[in-house]
Parts: sequence; C-alpha cells; structure tokens
Amino acid sequence: MRVHQEQTRAAYDGVVELYASMFANRLEAHPFSRAMIGTFAELVCEMGNLRVADVGCGPGHLTGMLHDLGLDVFGLDLSPGMVDHARRAHPALRFDEARMEALPVEDGALGGVLAHYSMIHTPPGELPALLAEQVRVLAPGGLLLVSFFATEELEPIRFDHKVAPAYSWPVDGFADLLAEAGLVPFARLLHDPASERGFLDAHLLARLA
Repeated sequence: MRVHQEQTRAAYDGVVELYASMFANRLEAHPFSRAMIGTFAELVCEMGNLRVADVGCGPGHLTGMLHDLGLDVFGLDLSPGMVDHARRAHPALRFDEARMEALPVEDGALGGVLAHYSMIHTPPGELPALLAEQVRVLAPGGLLLVSFFATEELEPIRFDHKVAPAYSWPVDGFADLLAEAGLVPFARLLHDPASERGFLDAHLLARLA
C-alpha cells in the first residue's frame, strides 16, 4: 500500500462517526447528485446486469440507496473503520475492505461501478491505473459514474481536504482519462459548489464499449 493510501485510510478511520453523521442524509439536500445516481441506477437496470460495486463506499449510505433502487450492490472501502460502520448500519448488505486499484471482483462481472468522490485522493499520475481496474471489472456495456471536485484550470489542483489531501480536476481532462481507459463518456453534470471550498461539483457517466 502506498504512503498516501496509508495516510488516507488512517485519516478516515479517525473520523468515522463524524463523517457518517455528516453524510448519512446529505443527498437530501443535493438534488444533482441524487439525479445522477438515480439515472445511473436506471440505466444499469435497463442493461440487465444488476451487480454493482460502490467503491469508496464510506459509511455505506449510497450503497443502501442503490439497493433501494433495485441493484444488487456491495460496498468496498479502504478504511476498515468505515467498513465496520457500514456493516452495522446496513446489516443486510455486503461490505469489504479493498483498494480501488485492486478490487476483489472477477473480470467483467459488474453492470456498474459508483465512485462518488472516492477518487479525489488519488494522485493524478496514479489515476489511469485506478480507472483501468474499474474497466477490468465491468461487463461490456457496464457503467461507471464518477463524481469529483472540478476546476476550471487546465491541470489538476491539489488541495487540503478536511480529511486527507485531495485533487480537483478539469472536467475535460477527467473525461479524456475515462476515454483512454476504454470507456465512452456520454453524460456530464457540472454545478456550483455544494461546499465552502468553492470547487465546482462534477459527475461523469461513462459506458464500457
């Protein structure tokens, strides 16, 4: 495990209960995120392969939402503390500890992958390998929905996230990385910041050809 992953894991382990209390009902106040996750779930259902991974699931609130939307979903997270909380909060669902660049999933098994602000701590140079792993586990026609902080600059910007160092991305640059990984980006939503950081919020939906 890389140093930044160890630091990120330790940081999230240290804020499990606070993080869970802050984000458990967060989507109630964020209609854009709700809309994109709902669209993602609907398209996965139309595809017919309902098996979905919520990578970087945190306390499991979105895993539960995807389950309620009819998907056969399981959650994966780097933080054992988050996994333990998710298991207690959603005992009917499966949660496991895993790194996003080494998913415990067989090749071509999933109809979808949700990465909701879970790639933001990955240094830019390591993101292509991480995206390649999401592609590996997707079935043909499978969907990836990735949400992240966006910048209008031309290059990613490192910033001090409240939990661990993170990066904001130019949307076109992130979409280019998805395309280079073998995905076809076909929908995007960019909106004003939902936090005091001032970054735009971005959601990219892509399909494996």
